[in-house]
Order: sequence, then C-alpha cells, then structure tokens
Amino acid sequence: MQTTFGFIGTGNMGGALVRALSKKIPPSDIYLSNRTREKAEALAKETGVLVADNNESIAASCGYIVLGVKPQMMEEALAPLRPILAARKDAFVLVTMAAALSCRTIQTYAGGDYPVIRMMPNTPVGVGEGVIMYCYTENARSFVPYFAESFSAAGLVDEISEEFIDAGCVITGCAPAYADMFMEGMIEGARAIGFPEEKIVPYVEQMLLGSAKLAIKTGEDPAALRVKVCSPGGSTIEGVKKLQELDFCGTIKEAAVASYKRTLEMKGK
Repeated sequence: MQTTFGFIGTGNMGGALVRALSKKIPPSDIYLSNRTREKAEALAKETGVLVADNNESIAASCGYIVLGVKPQMMEEALAPLRPILAARKDAFVLVTMAAALSCRTIQTYAGGDYPVIRMMPNTPVGVGEGVIMYCYTENARSFVPYFAESFSAAGLVDEISEEFIDAGCVITGCAPAYADMFMEGMIEGARAIGFPEEKIVPYVEQMLLGSAKLAIKTGEDPAALRVKVCSPGGSTIEGVKKLQELDFCGTIKEAAVASYKRTLEMKGK
C-alpha cells in the first residue's frame, strides 16, 4: 500500500493540513499540486514537501489522494482524472474535505467504487489544536489507521458516522469564526475601558485558550465553570447578567442552526 499523500488543491485548509502532516510523516512522502503553482511552491518551501507536476501525476501514483477542491468544483476537477484512476492497478484512497459531498458522491464524480475517506478539518489543525472528523467507505477501512496516525499532529482525529458530519462541521468548522467574533468583542471591550493597547490581543487570546483547556482538563460542564467565576455581587456576574439579557447563548445557538441550514441547502436538501 502506497503511503504517499498527494494534495490536489492547497488552499487555506489544505495548507493547514500539510503543515500538520509534515510533522508526522517524511515530507518527501507529501506532494502538492495547485492551480497557482507559486502557491504550492511557497508551501513546499515552508514545509519541505514536494511539488507535483500536475493533478494527473498525483492521481496516478499517490496512495492517499487528498482532494482540496471546493464542493462546487469537485465534479469538474475529478472528470479528467477518471481514466487515470481507472487504469491504476495498485491500491489508493480518495480523501475528501469538501463540505456537503458524501462519500458516495465522490465515488460518482470519480467514476468508480473507489475507497473514500471523508474528513472535515478546521483551521486550527495548522497549529496542532484542531479537529478532524472522518468517516469512510467500507473498502477504505485498511487505509484508516495510517491516515489517522499521519494526521495526529493536527489535534483531535476522531471517527464519526457520516450522518453526523454535516452537524459536526458547524460545531468544529464554523464555530472558530464565532470564537473569533467573541475575541473581537473582548478586544473592543478592553479598548473601551482603557486597557493598554499592546497587551489587549495576547491577554484575550490566552484567556480563551486557557478557558478551553480548563474545561478539557477538569471535564466540568461550562455552565458549572461559569458559576465558579461569578461571585455574588461581583463584577463578573454583572457582565454575565448583561450577556443573559442579550441572550448571548441563544444567539450562538441560532448561529449554529443557521450554519447547519446552509449546509443542508448546499446538499440540495
């Protein structure tokens, strides 16, 4: 079984995955192809991986063919690769990270009942603190252990049923943007109360990182952790009361539902 990874498309998410992958397997086992070759070359220079001649060379030789292609472009991208994949005599697996496209859809676009691993990563994988959810077709089972181990430097790599992947995309893929907005608000709040400008961003970032790590380490419910910070009559509880008055949690919930609805629309449901 080939253990080389070939990336067709190296956008922001593909680049984050390459950075994580290059920490676990030899960079010489990773190949990049991108419509803008300069972008692939820049990433290769940063990580030590190799640039492939084109998509076809990756499709013809790599064991793990990672499709870093936008959902709406996937069918077009796979069309010219069909005869190349059909001609292969060795084992390979298609690895997709395209939202809203099922394993079966990828097989249809590729023109065969090929092994498929469907993964949904989020942007923090590039710094080793992300989440990669994945599912796979039955004929891809033998590829999964090496896949999971190879991407382990990305953060949490976890198998999930395909029926839950769309919802999971909201929780892990969309939510970092919500967290970024929370940090934006805290930064503006810090400015409003006159905190030193040069200290605002690092303080806010570490606060959010530490809060997440505390929840992970203690295993406590976030609501219980919140109560522990709120002394009766203190300053924290006043801010929490304002957030409750503005339905902060309800707003986040509605944002998640809105993202999920859009995901289903992209699937045509």
